[in-house]
Amino acid sequence: MNDTISRPDAIATRQHWMSVLARAPAEAIASALTRAGPLPVWSRVRGPETGLVMVRGRTGGSGSPFNLGEMTVTRCTVRLGSGVAGHAYVAGRDERRAELAAVADALLQDLNTGSRDSLIGPLAAAQREQRLTRAEKAAATRVEFFAMRNMRS
Repeated sequence: MNDTISRPDAIATRQHWMSVLARAPAEAIASALTRAGPLPVWSRVRGPETGLVMVRGRTGGSGSPFNLGEMTVTRCTVRLGSGVAGHAYVAGRDERRAELAAVADALLQDLNTGSRDSLIGPLAAAQREQRLTRAEKAAATRVEFFAMRNMRS
């Protein structure tokens, strides 16, 4: 049996860790990297540089696309001493965050699955907890509307 990950699975795995890194704060990425062990030497290939991207939306989620507006994004590409390149795009102007996310991407490409889980797992868990907390706060403010005729006996 072949133990290698199929290409679609590898792409989905990388998409997952890239999305987690794109949403994680710089301090969280830095602490995850230091927990993973000594940081390798890296050099900047491109950036970090800040620019704008057009955000598109769809009416009702499935209608015709339209330009919603522009969003500030910072991107960075680094190359580790081993030759592996890492890329990152993060919302906002935080150059340190973009560089750390690119370093983490390069490291994650080199690591085995267990090491990947130990690096990305805590970041993903923290983001999941934040989403749950926001959902609970939103649910607490929910208002139930009903017709007045339902109140009459």
